[in-house]
Amino acid sequence: MIVNPQFFNYRLIIGSLVATIAVLCVFSFTSYQSIRTHQQFLEQEKHLMENELSQMILRYDNSLTSNNLLSTQLEDAKRETQVALDSLKLMQVDLSVISKFKNQVINLKEKNNLLFFTIDSLKAINHNLQKEKLLAYNELQKERLTNKKLSEENFILNKKLEEGAVLTANSFKAKAVKNFLGKAIITRKASSTNQIDVSFTLVENALAENGDKELYVQIVNPKNNVVADKGSIDFGNSLLIYSLKEVVNYQNNDMDVTLSIDTDNDDQPLTKGTYHINVFHKNHHLGSTKIELN
Repeated sequence: MIVNPQFFNYRLIIGSLVATIAVLCVFSFTSYQSIRTHQQFLEQEKHLMENELSQMILRYDNSLTSNNLLSTQLEDAKRETQVALDSLKLMQVDLSVISKFKNQVINLKEKNNLLFFTIDSLKAINHNLQKEKLLAYNELQKERLTNKKLSEENFILNKKLEEGAVLTANSFKAKAVKNFLGKAIITRKASSTNQIDVSFTLVENALAENGDKELYVQIVNPKNNVVADKGSIDFGNSLLIYSLKEVVNYQNNDMDVTLSIDTDNDDQPLTKGTYHINVFHKNHHLGSTKIELN
């Protein structure tokens, strides 16, 4: 069999071309896969950085503070981060872009770590201050309640002491008298009476203050008019019309007192009937008695 050398050479050339094309296809496919994988990696990195920047912006919003200086710094940091995020979204992804923004993200994180640390520290300090303030407020409330209770107890005690220190009297008696030629004659006749004597005993009281005591005697006739009207005295919520005002020196011992009230010409002659005699120390009613005149 005779082989044509030229035909054989053609077959070798065609085989070499096929092999070369096959190698090129494999290489091209491999390169494509490699490029595609690299692009996906860059896209993933871009997406991660976008999320990281978004989280940083969200943290700025959640880190609001009443501190004016820190608030301004937060706003500036948020604005810078937002600019970086917007720029990243607009950029076409390549290795240089990713490298640039990675460095920018790292710088932003390092720059803001101290800011967030300061804010967290201030929040912790403020929280502790609020706790201390609450504790101090509770202690103050307890102290106020204690003081209020002590004040109420003190008021009650002072009230009891005041009540205990009130001047008291007993053994009230009264008699009608006719003064005639310098002599005092006891009488029961209204027409003859020109003086009424009232006697009583101021009782010993260790709580009462000693010294001068103003006593007022009020005599009311059967027509409900005050005999020997000497005027009136105002004790705030009460007005007393009296027949006699007398000052006695009280020394915290039992003290017998006799007071004489002369009738006025306008009262003469006295009306028949019952006469009520009241004795007061200031506006405090010490006691009373009565006499019947015929």
